[in-house]
Amino acid sequence: MNANTKIRAVAFDLDGTLTDSVADLAAAANAMRAHLRLPELPQEVVQSYVGDGISVLVHRALTGDKAGQAEDALLERGLDIFIRYYAEHIADATRTYPETETALAMLRKMGLPLAVITNKSEVLSVKLLNELNIGQYFSLVVGGDTLPQRKPSPEPLRHAARVLGVEPEQMLMVGDSHNDMLAAKAAGCPCVGVEFGYGDMAQLSRDDATKPDWTVASLVDIPLRLQSAL
Repeated sequence: MNANTKIRAVAFDLDGTLTDSVADLAAAANAMRAHLRLPELPQEVVQSYVGDGISVLVHRALTGDKAGQAEDALLERGLDIFIRYYAEHIADATRTYPETETALAMLRKMGLPLAVITNKSEVLSVKLLNELNIGQYFSLVVGGDTLPQRKPSPEPLRHAARVLGVEPEQMLMVGDSHNDMLAAKAAGCPCVGVEFGYGDMAQLSRDDATKPDWTVASLVDIPLRLQSAL
């Protein structure tokens, strides 16, 4: 990140960055599996499947394999069960990480427009943000189905920057996964890795392709650092 670059917008990943949502995702995956008479998966296994969108998550949850591909008919049935259950229980156990709302309020007070860029579907993302009472902080939500491309493609980030009226190098991308870091670097956005999400940030930091410009233990660290640079 160029020290002379002025940040004019901030984009956030959703699951594992703003929200700890794995319990509800695992519940939906296991409700689907129970309906199909499949044994339950441990929550940590489902967590390892998160990050590439619901369709991929359902493929993985149906097959019990991160590289698994369910047959078309089974996938269609599984998706229907998963989405119906998840939409009804999207915030049963999901919570924002500590100090998330404080950080968002601080960033908005600094005059920075905020976006969510996630591989979760746009409708479900908006529903979750509103259920958790943080939707009002965001000027834009880009879901995994908003565009033809999703992370790690840089296009969702470039699209967000255009809509927010900033250059990609002026938009900070905050995330927890390799998809977030790869997308940010390809788009030319500076990137921040959170140390509390689902990704292994220590491991990501060892590879130049996924190494964030800096890491934070709390989202509040972001406005504090940006304020100190003013």
